[in-house]
Amino acid sequence: MDETHENPVYSLRLFVAGTSTISLRAITNLNKILEEKLRDRYTLEIIDIHQQPELAQQENITAVPLLVKYSPYPKRFLVGDMSDQQRVLRGLGIIDY
Repeated sequence: MDETHENPVYSLRLFVAGTSTISLRAITNLNKILEEKLRDRYTLEIIDIHQQPELAQQENITAVPLLVKYSPYPKRFLVGDMSDQQRVLRGLGIIDY
């Protein structure tokens, strides 16, 4: 099997609302999960909806913090502070439901 399929690179965006407590917690929790489980196999862009409202509009963001997984396919959305590691891993498709 092609190594790209075995070890895909995850393209992610985390939409947050400034430096709110829940946004900071989501950033910390997600970074920990990604470093433990994906190491060098991800790109993460953190988008502050107050600083870049046009990106939030393009994605139709209605709740934050919101993680969007663009690749590998399928595109997925996870809302919350990313404190439930199993839920995040399932949402990213790293572990099965």
